[in-house]
Amino acid sequence: MSDTDPALMSAEQLLALYARRRLSPVEALQAVLERVARYNPWVNAFAVLNPKALAQAGESEARWAAGRPIGPLDGVPATVKDLLNLQGFPTRRGSKTTDTAPAMEDAPAVVGLKAAGAVILGKTTTTEFGWKTPGDCPLHGITRNPWNAQRTVGGSSSGAGAAGAAGFGPLHVGTDAGGSIRIPAAYCGLVGFKPTYGRIPQWPHSAFGQVSCAGPMTRTVRDAALMFSAMAQGDVRDPFCLHDEPRDWRAGIEEGVAGLRVAVVRRLGYAPPIDAEGEAAVLTAARILSEAGAIVEDADPALPDTRHIFGRVWGVALARLVRTMAPEKRDLLDKGLEEVAEREGGMSAIDFLGAEAMRGEAAHAMARFHLKYDLVLCPTTPTAAFAADTPTLKPTEALWRDWAPWTFAFNLTRQPAITVPFGTDEDGMPRGVQFAAAQLRDDLCFRAARVIEQAVTLPPPKPEAQACAHHAH
Repeated sequence: MSDTDPALMSAEQLLALYARRRLSPVEALQAVLERVARYNPWVNAFAVLNPKALAQAGESEARWAAGRPIGPLDGVPATVKDLLNLQGFPTRRGSKTTDTAPAMEDAPAVVGLKAAGAVILGKTTTTEFGWKTPGDCPLHGITRNPWNAQRTVGGSSSGAGAAGAAGFGPLHVGTDAGGSIRIPAAYCGLVGFKPTYGRIPQWPHSAFGQVSCAGPMTRTVRDAALMFSAMAQGDVRDPFCLHDEPRDWRAGIEEGVAGLRVAVVRRLGYAPPIDAEGEAAVLTAARILSEAGAIVEDADPALPDTRHIFGRVWGVALARLVRTMAPEKRDLLDKGLEEVAEREGGMSAIDFLGAEAMRGEAAHAMARFHLKYDLVLCPTTPTAAFAADTPTLKPTEALWRDWAPWTFAFNLTRQPAITVPFGTDEDGMPRGVQFAAAQLRDDLCFRAARVIEQAVTLPPPKPEAQACAHHAH
């Protein structure tokens, strides 16, 4: 974190400076906007910028001057992924097929951020309808990684990952139906948190409504917990959300892992691939936890083959999306999305309900596993970020081999999972490790991630060097 550039500060640092009148929300937003002007032309993180952001920062500045901030995020810049509604802006979902009319109301997560005083900087890019990991879409093209312009940011929360790494403010909303928060967070050196299903309300539900969650993407674990506190508020529009008492999820975050039982998991119903550097990161993380007093051992939760379950949930959702679309619009879709929809669209209702029953079995197996283990430790991604211009071939195989093999199981089981940066590889690209906890034990994810964050430092990316290289390329 920067000591001097407000754009690179954490939300907690900004708020402390606002409270001491050492920095104003307008100055913070101006620092962010300068970086956006400099780097976004090649990073391509934004679907749209909010022209009222500076005026909103000015209102926040007046509240701080009066000693009356409206909430715990007053004046902190934040972005919203373009799968969620932001009042006054269209929700394009990365697609040329969607309505250009502005949304009439905010999504629940956005209501929470605005109520806490966050200044919404704009909407970030997403893969089309959030369907895949490579960070491109028909509507906005390729979003590039601030660590290396030739590498992908991951998806589907592509712009959120890029914005976090490029220093476009500290708080970014992603969504995650199979890893779409955690994968770009790992590729971009961020903390990415997928909460217990229902903790952050959703409306309208996405194509992947039974497995998808909104969540924070930030540069620090404490910021993720702070942002989660603002978003995790019940909303009557979502009939499936949890109506928790509001709380500050930073409470207890420094309690460490002493006495917690941690399972190093290598199978999720099959053996997901992992490269040597990813394997080394998990082993080192296990040692750090053990030295911090955790009881760490290898264990297998004995899940059914999660590929077969998720492939059906994912494929049927995409098939439904395509079937309910006007036929003349289908030619505008990402070809890979159509391929998956075509492949899975002929499934019988019996087969689909069979997959849903297996999803329940997987969740049951994990719930029993968590009677013995407080936390699961595993990789977040099988490799570091791959090339940004890689064509999407055989997407069904890519899903469980290259993209999301370590993440989608925890969507099926609806339990909380977090990725935390774990240094860089020999090419200077970030790696992450992942923790999952039992449903409703989101607090344990934050505690474990905080232990890793304090033990492993990540150098900041240098988008200024990448800008020169990208233009030369």
